Amino acid sequence: MTKEITEFLNMPVYTRSGIYVGEVRNVALNTEEKRIDSLILTGTNPEIVENAVDVGVPYRWVSAAGDIIILSYFPEKVSVEEEEEEEEE
Repeated sequence: MTKEITEFLNMPVYTRSGIYVGEVRNVALNTEEKRIDSLILTGTNPEIVENAVDVGVPYRWVSAAGDIIILSYFPEKVSVEEEEEEEEE
């Protein structure tokens, strides 16, 4: 079964244990290999994604896609690392 890439947009994403992760905002493509590289999720669940920031999910983590997307893997907690500012000497 083939899907149009636009069908992924706004689709809800869940872990395999049924925890809501977010919804697809965009799809990143690898044009050289002609395949989907990752899904960019927005409106993420603040219980598993710190500050509910948008996250990229490798497409290889997708185990099923229909009315929703189910991930075969997702970390228990995603933390946001703040960039350290370099001091000028």
